[in-house]
Parts: sequence; C-alpha cells; structure tokens
Amino acid sequence: MDLSTTYMGIPLKSPFVPSACGPLSRDVGMVRALEDAGASAIVMYSLFEEQIQHEAQELDHFLTRSTHAYAEALTYFPDLDNYNAGPEEYLDHLCRVKQAVDIPVFGSLNGISPGGWTAYAKKMEQAGADGIELNLYFIPADANLTGREVEQAYVDVLAEVKRSVTIPVAMKIGPFFSSTFEMAKRFEAAGADALVLFNRFYQPDIDLEELEVKPSLILSSPFEMRLPMRWIAILYGKVKMSLGATRGIHDALAALKLLMVGADVTMLCSELLRHGPRRLTEIEMDMRRWMEDHEYDSVGMLKGSMSQINCAEPAAFERANYMKTLQSYERYRVA
Repeated sequence: MDLSTTYMGIPLKSPFVPSACGPLSRDVGMVRALEDAGASAIVMYSLFEEQIQHEAQELDHFLTRSTHAYAEALTYFPDLDNYNAGPEEYLDHLCRVKQAVDIPVFGSLNGISPGGWTAYAKKMEQAGADGIELNLYFIPADANLTGREVEQAYVDVLAEVKRSVTIPVAMKIGPFFSSTFEMAKRFEAAGADALVLFNRFYQPDIDLEELEVKPSLILSSPFEMRLPMRWIAILYGKVKMSLGATRGIHDALAALKLLMVGADVTMLCSELLRHGPRRLTEIEMDMRRWMEDHEYDSVGMLKGSMSQINCAEPAAFERANYMKTLQSYERYRVA
C-alpha cells in the first residue's frame, strides 16, 4: 500500500507530519523517535520575531554603552560569530536535527511585521532546512488599523521571505480573515508554496486570585478538525499550492477525511503530546487497515475525492449545510 504524498514539491513517505511544537522538536532524541514511529517530515518549533528583536536590542545596548565608556570598546567586545543567544541556538539545533534524521526538516518563523527578523529564513536555509513555515500571528488591537492593512502585512512578510530563500515556503494562518479564499489567492500570487490550515491561537486567561492575565494552554479536541476540513475542501483544485491540514487531528479517521477533501499532509501535535511518538505508528496502522478494507491502494486514489469540486453536493460545504445541521438537531430533540 502506497501512503506517499508530495508537499511543496517534496516527496514524503506518508502524510503524517508532526507540527511546530517545542516538546516535539527541542530534543534530537524525540525527533529521531518520531521518525522511527513513522513521521515523514517534521516542522521545528517556532523562532519568534520577539526573540530575534530582543537579541538585536540587547546587543545594541551593550555595544552602545561600551562605546560611550571606552575608546577601544569595539575592539574588546567578543567576536560576534560567537555571540550565542536564542536565535543562534535555534539555528544550531536545526542543523543538529537535520544531521540526525533522514526525513525533511522545516524551520518555523513566527511573527507579523516585515523587517530584519525575516532574514533568519535565509539562515534557516543555510542551516539545512528543507523548507520554511511562516506561522503568522497578529492581534489587530489598533482601532485605526484596517482589515486590508492587516492582510497586506501578511503578504509583505511572505514576499520578503520568498525574496531571501530558494527553499519552499508555507503560510500557516488562522481562520479569521473575512475572505479566506481571496487571501489564499493573494498568498499564492506572492509565492507561497503551501497553505497550512489552521493555526490555533492560544487565548489568555485571568487568575482571579492573583488578578493577573496568564497564558493558558488547552490541547486541541477532535471536533476542531472540521474547520480545516471545510476550507481545504473548498480550496482543493482551485489553488496550485500544497494544502496542509492541522488542528484537531487525533486519529486515522480524521486524517483520512482531511486527505479526502484534498490535504497533502496531516499535521499532528496534541495527540502526540498526550500519547508520545508511538501513537503515530498506531494511527498509520489504522489508516492502512481502513484503506485495505475500502480497497484504496494509495493516498493518491483518495486525495480530493470528497472535495467541493468532486462532491455530489458541493453546497454541503457552504451555507446549505448550516440549515441541515440545525434541522438534524431539532429531529434529535424530538426523538
């Protein structure tokens, strides 16, 4: 049985890719375990715009302060090639991971504003990354900022990164654009090689005892895969970019559904955090059994078969499904 797929022009042995997550990629041993369990590629945890800017500001602070104090300041400052802060450690780790495994390794950049931080995409390429995932996260809290300006910021970052690298670039986005389809087209026009749907934006919580705003991490639930499933179904066959599915993928059935609507890869995180790398092997075995029982010889045979352009009822992915859902709930209550 052939589970192979292609993502951003890169052949993969299966559609299973651990998504950007610290616990899954900060340790070389864990990445090796994921490869042994069946991962066909891995997305590194994200390097954040704030980390890069902090390093630059800290370095500028010490250079400037010392320059004012001593005439020979720039001569006694340590060699910048040995300046080992967060971003450089990330690049070193990416290089070690790439050398340790045989599967493709994708770097991940997380930010929003165009600027010098995007130069790290080129550094990731030089460290051996097979591709870059742009994980753009922005809360437009400025009342004077228009929706079009927010959208353009995404496109500008993508264009800036594409100019600096030769490896493929994926856009990982959230579901909150007014017109997801139109934005997909704009990303494609700007050079995106893939669209990853959808990012899970973590929401802060309030500690009522300490009266503080605190981070709150809640792992995904299986229900969440329906959102990327709908939009991948709508986009399949209408864009040339690869389509990556992420969010709420916890078992083989979810992965199968996402492949059937047109996903090229299915990215897992929460399920692997809960159960470890071996869970990936179980999911692959379950997928093989289902495909054998239903006489599918390859992932290619089922990919896109239930997308909007191939579905017997295309409107089911749009508003018509809304009415049917409500009606089915009413019938359930009566029963």
